[in-house]
Amino acid sequence: MAQEQNPIERNTFLKIISHAKEYGFVFGSSEIYDGLAAVYDYGQYGVELKNNIKSLWWKTMTQLNENIVGVDSAIFMHPLTWKASGHIDGFSDPMIDNKDSKKRYRVDHLIESKADELVAEGKAGDAERLLERMNKYLAKEEFSKLRDLLIENKISCAVSNTLNWTEIRQFNLMFSTEVGAVAEDSSKIYLRPETAQGIFVNFSNVQKTGRMKIPFGIAQIGKAFRNEIVARQFIFRMREFEQMEMQFFIKPGTEMDWYAKWKETRAQSHWFASRKIKIP
Repeated sequence: MAQEQNPIERNTFLKIISHAKEYGFVFGSSEIYDGLAAVYDYGQYGVELKNNIKSLWWKTMTQLNENIVGVDSAIFMHPLTWKASGHIDGFSDPMIDNKDSKKRYRVDHLIESKADELVAEGKAGDAERLLERMNKYLAKEEFSKLRDLLIENKISCAVSNTLNWTEIRQFNLMFSTEVGAVAEDSSKIYLRPETAQGIFVNFSNVQKTGRMKIPFGIAQIGKAFRNEIVARQFIFRMREFEQMEMQFFIKPGTEMDWYAKWKETRAQSHWFASRKIKIP
């Protein structure tokens, strides 16, 4: 059976959501029209807090590092970008519905929850074998066997407690739309699911025009969009969100050296040090 959130944790989470709305930090989007799931607006205090965080991150990342520059790439990109990155073919989740409760689940989450239960019962070996079979079926996209795995292990719906599952289907997480003045002549494009590709496709432009030499970094803050099927974690899992990221380009073979350097650099920065945040 799928694990449910701890009642105490759930209560705390609901208090945070209530506080965020009551004090003008976060509102549900278009609430006067019954709202839109997993989409949120930042209120008068939320937007100030968010902008302060973005400003601080941008300053510490680009303005205090001579070899890191910024870009602001477009949300829409040529569809071949997402084909080359693997998003069109592989950016999807296996979903299943319970016919009795009409509730939809990610199949891997259901099985992982069952594995956690087995570990808690002292059956770590059974949990490991269950996850191995899941990963094997996912890799080969053998969804009928994956559904049989649910039934075989009595993994039921948390609402109806039944094993009355539909067939498993793949849901692509990218939002698509069409560009073109006339429907017949339009072509499909996507809202970007991440900001990294905007950095990668501009690597050559930035390197040449900025006369950058490796190692150097490119940073970006921007909107991204994901068609989250199971989205119920407040602003921690949204369909429209902002990302702050920096891609650092280095010579092959120096990955671990630069990882250690950046880990130490971030640990000593006022951003992490002032909050006593430990970096793993």
